[in-house]
Amino acid sequence: MSPAVQTSISTLSHLQCSQCGASYSAFELQRLSACCHMPLLAKYEFPSSLDKAQLSLREGTMWRYRELLPVLEDRNIVSLGEGFTPLLRLNNLGEQVGFARLWLKDEGQNPTGSFKARGMSMAVSKAKELGVTGCVVPTAGNAGVAMAAYCAKANLRATVVMPRHTPKAFLEECYWYGADVHLVDGLINDCAAFAKNLNANGELLDISTLKEPYRLEGKKTMGYEIAEQMNWTLPDVILYPAGGGTGLIGIWKAFQEMKTLGWLMADVKLPRMVAVQAHNCRPVVDTFLGKQTNSQQYNGKPTIANGLAVPRPIGEPQMLQVIQESNGTALSITEDEMLQGLRELGQKEGLFVAPEGAAVWMAAQKLLQAGWLSSDQNLLLLNTGSGQKYLDNIAGRAWD
Repeated sequence: MSPAVQTSISTLSHLQCSQCGASYSAFELQRLSACCHMPLLAKYEFPSSLDKAQLSLREGTMWRYRELLPVLEDRNIVSLGEGFTPLLRLNNLGEQVGFARLWLKDEGQNPTGSFKARGMSMAVSKAKELGVTGCVVPTAGNAGVAMAAYCAKANLRATVVMPRHTPKAFLEECYWYGADVHLVDGLINDCAAFAKNLNANGELLDISTLKEPYRLEGKKTMGYEIAEQMNWTLPDVILYPAGGGTGLIGIWKAFQEMKTLGWLMADVKLPRMVAVQAHNCRPVVDTFLGKQTNSQQYNGKPTIANGLAVPRPIGEPQMLQVIQESNGTALSITEDEMLQGLRELGQKEGLFVAPEGAAVWMAAQKLLQAGWLSSDQNLLLLNTGSGQKYLDNIAGRAWD
């Protein structure tokens, strides 16, 4: 064991294949599992002395959960102040529609304007710790921006591959962070193929969704924050915009870890998890509904919610597992419905959210009308980004 591991305050133990459970070393560079070519999950040896009461004295970032995160030495942490985003009560819309307890966690207030800051802070920190000199990512927009920013902070080379139709704001921000940007015709799966060829020599670490173990660990901090901000209780239902699905999987992972730690109230019931997708690109919904065996051959179309344009997510098995274990569901939202959601959240709550955030609000109303939700439940929506970056997609549509 290296001195770095001996002095670590992380409780990271090993990595585990999400498919078959095979173990891998957490102290060397890993990508997908060699056994099943599936995502690896970080596992921890939780200390009995770790007390959640200590958290109130710590910084208001995701690094307040330091012992439960995989970076071994503090000097390798690459942070821009990500995490501990606000939990907002949506009183106006709740009263209008009939929800007694309606909340929104606003991830658009993260550095770089989206929840991707969490995953990229963690992934780039681990890349730095493991001696990586550069990273590459295919992206629908926000992930590329976040990776470019955190690589700049870490003095690592950044290569971003995004669809040519991505709103200009994403592209320009990547340039300002000094990233090498490539534009590709198609969706994120086409970008992934391009990035693979571009990085044929393996010089760069591919930090695509779930193709390395640590973006997930950054995303899971949303789950810890939700519990802490709700005084160690949990909502009845969480609606999440699921493209690649890392956030959905990560939040559920956090809940399981908190159960092991004894941090949740003894009688707490885990939330039902809802995966919300765009009607233009709904691979997980179609698999969940039995319309296809899996999404490996699915072909999607562009959507104003760029982050939902993920036609063949490698994390589909894990997303479906979360939905099934939580007695949740999956549904899709049309482009016009997302625009309506943007108008309602803006005009009634003063929130200019990403179209992905509008999608979960519209999904909540659909599920209430269908009787899947009841008005007295404690309901949490996740908005994953700021609407500012999507103006190319939605300009002039406020009064359509």
